[in-house]
Amino acid sequence: MERLNAALADKQGRPEHIRVMQFGEGNFLRAFVDEMLDNLNCKAGGDYGVAVVQPLPQGLCGMLREQDCLYTVMLRGREEEGDVKRARIVKSVLDTVEPYRDFDAYLALAKIDTLRFIVSNTTEAGIVYTGQDSYDDRPQASYPGKLTRFLHERYRLGKPGFILLPCELIDDNGFHLRDAVLKTAEQWNLGADFIRWIKEENIFCSTLVDRIVTGFPRNEKEALWQELGYEDQLLDTAEPFGLWVIEGPEQVKKELPLDTVNPVVFTDNVKPYKLRKVRMLNGAHTTMVLGAYLAGLDTVGECMADKTVRPFLDKALQTEIMPYVPLPRPVVQEFAEAVCRRFENPYNRHELLSIALNSVSKWVARVLPSVKDCAEKTGAAPDCLAFGLSSLIWFYAGLRKDEKGDCFNLRGEQPYPVRDDAPVLAFFEKMGRDTAPGTLAKETLCNAALWGEDLTKVPGLLEKVTAQLTDIAALGVRAAMEKVTA
Repeated sequence: MERLNAALADKQGRPEHIRVMQFGEGNFLRAFVDEMLDNLNCKAGGDYGVAVVQPLPQGLCGMLREQDCLYTVMLRGREEEGDVKRARIVKSVLDTVEPYRDFDAYLALAKIDTLRFIVSNTTEAGIVYTGQDSYDDRPQASYPGKLTRFLHERYRLGKPGFILLPCELIDDNGFHLRDAVLKTAEQWNLGADFIRWIKEENIFCSTLVDRIVTGFPRNEKEALWQELGYEDQLLDTAEPFGLWVIEGPEQVKKELPLDTVNPVVFTDNVKPYKLRKVRMLNGAHTTMVLGAYLAGLDTVGECMADKTVRPFLDKALQTEIMPYVPLPRPVVQEFAEAVCRRFENPYNRHELLSIALNSVSKWVARVLPSVKDCAEKTGAAPDCLAFGLSSLIWFYAGLRKDEKGDCFNLRGEQPYPVRDDAPVLAFFEKMGRDTAPGTLAKETLCNAALWGEDLTKVPGLLEKVTAQLTDIAALGVRAAMEKVTA
């Protein structure tokens, strides 16, 4: 079978000019940013070509060049009309650069007059000022170091700055990237004029990205290549849902009109969209999964088809989470429907135990704010979100250790791993499932070291968790969940 190359791809929509420099060549950026740029080029006559910069010594740039910078994105999942599978060759990438092999080629990108945007996804740890980089390194080790050196090269050439769109999953990623660059410039003593140029000639946008990218389908590749009619060693699979929220001035939208053909939102405040995602998508996961696992289920897909768990999830979303998301109700409702379709995606086998990792800190970040908002507005703790906490306590309570010292608990006779911070595990080793429900609830909720505050002060939460733990002990998790939903 012939490998993907330029002769197999339609030339329509292939851009002429490099306008985007992209730090990162991994699955996410290729199936998210580059796919959206390809949409803009093919469907709206855009001319947004990408030069991919490989931020690490090892990566995929060599494979990209072998395929003439082409690859296939296959979107698979559930949409309103039913299950879909769509594949197309993405043609937005025009060039690749490897700074660890050719640093001069990297700096040469600063000479491109059409270059206007810088995109990155260097993991959450990537946007960090280390203080360890030197101006003369070839290249600098950190992303802010590489970026500052590149920006200085651009400044030295007397060319305009950039619009920067970091996609790293941290709050205020644009602010943190700008701060790291400024600190690096000061460390290197690059001068007040350059620092002014960074501040005045560049726009650092904070963004929120949302798409599950499952990447190269190693176990299905031969069958999918047969469907495509060619071999693609960079085939990238992802869910159909996608959302890119970009915070910045109106100028950004004018220069990069992604929203005309893509699920992109330009806004002056990304925080409500971040809150919506954390509370509705992540918060629903955290509220549902531990109880669902103890009730005998193993995947998110099974939860969505279960006669007990699905009504529980729907009630939690509609009555206890969504009313406290500060966006218009139709926007929130549309997102809720998308969340459920994503959970139902038959192509993603999302294991409940993988979501259960570090559940205590996840519950604090994702669920507790909704609990407190609901209690403040209604005077009572919400039923389903409280049950998510009760399930968490039961999931953890009575931990034991195996011969390696790893913590586990039991679902019936079946052991399952429990992974969390050491102080969390130490606490739940002492609190068994045979502890009186009132004592178990009170000792757990008042432990501010777990939750960052004393949860017994949340109106009605202690009473509700005590009653729910009583039901779990007497009836089992599934029957107790059904009682909450009813």
